[in-house]
Amino acid sequence: MRHVIEPTDLSADEINELIAVAEDIELNREKYSSLCRGKILAALFYEPSTRTRLSFESAMLALGGSVIGFASSEVSSASKGESVADTIRVVSCYADICAIRHSKEGAALVAAKYSHIPVINAGDGGHEHPTQTYTDLLTIHSTKKRLDGLTIGLCGDLKFGRTVHSLIKALSLYQNNNFILVSPGELRAPDYITALLDSRGRRYEQTAELEASINRMDILYMTRVQKERFFNEEDYIRLKDAYILDRKKLSCANDDLVVMHPLPRVNEISMDVDKDPRAKYFAQVQNGKYVRMALILKLLGQQSGVRAC
Repeated sequence: MRHVIEPTDLSADEINELIAVAEDIELNREKYSSLCRGKILAALFYEPSTRTRLSFESAMLALGGSVIGFASSEVSSASKGESVADTIRVVSCYADICAIRHSKEGAALVAAKYSHIPVINAGDGGHEHPTQTYTDLLTIHSTKKRLDGLTIGLCGDLKFGRTVHSLIKALSLYQNNNFILVSPGELRAPDYITALLDSRGRRYEQTAELEASINRMDILYMTRVQKERFFNEEDYIRLKDAYILDRKKLSCANDDLVVMHPLPRVNEISMDVDKDPRAKYFAQVQNGKYVRMALILKLLGQQSGVRAC
């Protein structure tokens, strides 16, 4: 039994295999439509979610399985004080695999420790979001046809953004990737992230200027400033509009730039960018379903034999 708590719980070869299966699912959906018949996914969402929760549920249903769970801690026994450890031990009696989202960092790891079924971290606080990372990697591979030799710009909230932390960890596994970290000083990437890049010999720079560096990027990963991660509203209001990508800024970029965003968006990407062919954030949403289907199959031992990319 395996769990996926952070993106590097899968090796680079396994991630490549996961992407290959996800791309095959997109082309041959019927082939996968009954591989999880009789299997149950427990979706335990202690924290609000739209895309991730619906994506997991849609993925399991598309595989022929069933879904149980809750969409808020208020409608679970957590509201009575039940611990994550006890909840997962109970849920293990009902389901074959679990996806858990929680506001507290490390909650998914606790669940994995006490679970009798595979656990997938669907986001824990500002820490990790591995399935969003696999979704992002699939989106990059489908557009760039590779995951190495890229210059990746990450812009916005790099301090609290779990999607950013997870994506940097995963992309740093691949050779010759460079990172441009764009943020205000208060929202710079944590030291453990830059230390990881140093340890893997990956080049990176930290800057507060998006327009000055956008023309060097193959990928631009925009993020929102997350109000729910701030301890006071004044800091949030001061920083929330630090970076807004619009058509004027995008005019400075290369024609083959890929613009991504984990969503939800507030106003950090202007709606006039949506029609630009470089905007791939809604394609990311669709890719999320395919990659979660592939991951469920892998963890349940149902993965079809597809050659890695």
